[in-house]
Amino acid sequence: MPAVKKRSHLPILVDPSHGTGKRHKVLPLSRAAVAVGCDGLLVEVHHQPEKALSDGMQSILPAEFAELLSEIKQIAQVLHRRVN
Repeated sequence: MPAVKKRSHLPILVDPSHGTGKRHKVLPLSRAAVAVGCDGLLVEVHHQPEKALSDGMQSILPAEFAELLSEIKQIAQVLHRRVN
């Protein structure tokens, strides 16, 4: 990501849901993406992922999303960035 950011003025978004396809990998990859400077995250959230018509295996629960927001805000703060 740092190499691409150096060469481009465009924002870089990371999709840890589709990128991993596994619910348990979404939070760690999101944390890492924020730590290396991504400009945004695309995260699938579903209140009943086991009943989702598609992408349920990679969807996190609303409580996990709240946890993710809390964590990435802390990471962003250390890097003098903010989460909107």
